[in-house]
Amino acid sequence: MAEPLFERLCLLGVGLIGSSLARVARERGDIARTVVAHAKTPATLDRVRELGIADVVEADPAKAVEGADCVVFCVPVGANAEVMAQVAPHLKPGAILTDVGSTKMSVLRDLGPLLPRGVHLVPGHPMAGTEHSGPDAGFPELFQGRYVILTPRPGTDPEAVEKVREMWRRAGSMIETMDAATHDKVVAIVSHLPHLLAFTICSTADDLAEETKEQVLKFAASGFRDFTRIASSDPTMWRDVFLNNREALLEMLARFTEDAHALGRAVRWGEAGFIEDRIQRGRKIRRGLIERKQA
Repeated sequence: MAEPLFERLCLLGVGLIGSSLARVARERGDIARTVVAHAKTPATLDRVRELGIADVVEADPAKAVEGADCVVFCVPVGANAEVMAQVAPHLKPGAILTDVGSTKMSVLRDLGPLLPRGVHLVPGHPMAGTEHSGPDAGFPELFQGRYVILTPRPGTDPEAVEKVREMWRRAGSMIETMDAATHDKVVAIVSHLPHLLAFTICSTADDLAEETKEQVLKFAASGFRDFTRIASSDPTMWRDVFLNNREALLEMLARFTEDAHALGRAVRWGEAGFIEDRIQRGRKIRRGLIERKQA
């Protein structure tokens, strides 16, 4: 077995992503010699201890990061600034700081200004997940065959970037690198907008008259069930994602709205060719995902 990449890996937050990374690190043994986990609530800390997915479980984030050569922010992106203010003075010189958040410009905004000299920031986003949350939701295979996007700023220490790349490789992921602004636009269309639509469709269904709503739930077909699966995702996390990727999400929502109006007009005026073209384009996207083994 290869030598561990890190002597001490600290995970700030042990929800779906954090607990999955803890599990794969413990299972493999070549990611970290010691896994430290911090969580905000006593109940989560107790559950992490019960599950045995970390070597050290620490209630104080400042104490958790002490001596860690890699610290991974796994908290909702809206909590990044608060947590960074608590841990920044305690980060070890030479440590690598990374994260798993779904927005990257906000990570640079919230972590960058407080970054101590000699600490390397390598933002990251594993494109993996389920609708479940909490330490029980994690599993070591979550990252297998999934992309992780890294968005280091120009001039970031190449060795630190490579170590983060290798951590995710060992977790089973494929790695891509892009700038933070491009990342946020990409995820706005492939992840954030679909979640916004799912939450909206389910809210619309919930606003129906009680008799109609009961029939909707009784006869829900697979399309609506897929939306409800997405809409059952963690509300705190997605609230923070929407607010921290506001510009890119609103841009994609505006483009979607225009396209939805165009399709609606085609339905109204019986433009069969236009309708069929949109359906065919959807099928083409699906085939592309299957060919890339991302579906």
